[in-house]
Amino acid sequence: MQKQPNSRMCFVCGMENPIGLKAFFYEDDDGRVVTKFTPREEHQGYPGFVHGGIISALMDEVIGRVVTSYDIWAVTAKLELKFRQPVPLGEQLTISGELIRLRSRAFEARGELRLADGTVAVEGYGVYIRLPEEEIERRRAELGFWEVVPD
Repeated sequence: MQKQPNSRMCFVCGMENPIGLKAFFYEDDDGRVVTKFTPREEHQGYPGFVHGGIISALMDEVIGRVVTSYDIWAVTAKLELKFRQPVPLGEQLTISGELIRLRSRAFEARGELRLADGTVAVEGYGVYIRLPEEEIERRRAELGFWEVVPD
């Protein structure tokens, strides 16, 4: 698996964000992107369960990263999630995403969140719109950090 870059302040992958999730992402030989995350008490909604917003952020990030190896920068246009069951705190989750369709201005991808026992707890689908080249350059300069960080 090929490790993907992290940023400085992204809520999901930012290494210097004091309240961020600091997640690492990997791409397998089939182009699927995977992360593992163990939610803690501060990530809860109802006691004992992960807040839906945290799940949504993780799903959005993993689904949106399926084009990282193509050096495509895009923003979320549509994100649909189906919560099949509550996601418990304290157990390792596996979140994965894969490309469905790549078009000139957009791409579609899907993802899933699996519990430690392999049960699919959340399914997702997203549409992402490519940023124009001038916008990418401006964002890249503002980002200032987009590197593969050791685990």
